[in-house]
Amino acid sequence: VQLVESGGGLAQPGGSLRLSCAASGFTFSLYDMSWARQAPGKGLEWVSGIYNDGRTTYYADSVKGRFTISRDNDKNMLYLQMNNLNPEDTALYHCAKVPHGNRLSEFDFWGQGTQVTVSS
Repeated sequence: VQLVESGGGLAQPGGSLRLSCAASGFTFSLYDMSWARQAPGKGLEWVSGIYNDGRTTYYADSVKGRFTISRDNDKNMLYLQMNNLNPEDTALYHCAKVPHGNRLSEFDFWGQGTQVTVSS
């Protein structure tokens, strides 16, 4: 399994970023996927999840209405569109694979992450 995140960077409050995750080493279209983040000094926090067919999505209350998760099963790609960013969104963002039968917040593998920093 390999998950490689990209798209992080520095954004101003109110700005936007789009994260991408390239998946390989498993049949991507068969697995639910999630995004999680880890802020400095804090534990891993589930952010959003999407079912394998891409039709059902869920969000943490802290990002609901601002973030949008999506996937392209033909390209083995997972995305996270982040709008109206605020400094509390500063974290290392990870793409995560969800084993069959697990909740979207229960992963068995995640990538190295991409850093998102929100600051003026």
